[in-house]
Order: sequence, then structure tokens, then C-alpha cells
Amino acid sequence: MSVKDNISKKLSEAFAPESLDVADESYLHEGHAGHRPGGETHFRIHIVSQAFEGKSRVERHRMINTLLAAELAGPIHALAIRAMAPGEQQR
Repeated sequence: MSVKDNISKKLSEAFAPESLDVADESYLHEGHAGHRPGGETHFRIHIVSQAFEGKSRVERHRMINTLLAAELAGPIHALAIRAMAPGEQQR
């Protein structure tokens, strides 16, 4: 399973998102720190889930970082997160 697929699976199982987009942006970081041939080092996540209702931005990021701790300790060099509760994307 690819790193991207693993991230998507974990986020889906943990947060039952209404919307989820996991993008591998490693190609944008060629020549930068942490980049490896073949990519799967730099990711951007956009997730909308009821699990984030009433949580601060920091709390939401901590929830995701805790869930993806193994990946952050291994193959992932950088992770950009946009985590929202339902209805926030209209604001």
C-alpha cells in the first residue's frame, strides 16, 4: 500500500470524514530537504469531519499528527493540514 493510501485509510477509519483529499506534493520539493526519489515524502491533507467540531486548529492538528505518528517518524517529511468541521468551508 502506498503512503498516500495508508494515510487516506487511517484518516477515513478514525474520523469518518464528509470530505477527504490527500495529495502527494513531493514533486514540488525535488532538491529540497527530505525529498527522496519516488516521492511520498510531502503531503497536503484537506479533511472535513464532525470529529473536529468544537476543536481548535491546534487540537485538530494534534489529532491527525497522533494518528499518523508512525508515518511522520518514517516516510513523511512534511505534512500540511487543513482540518475543518462541517459547515466551516462556507465561512
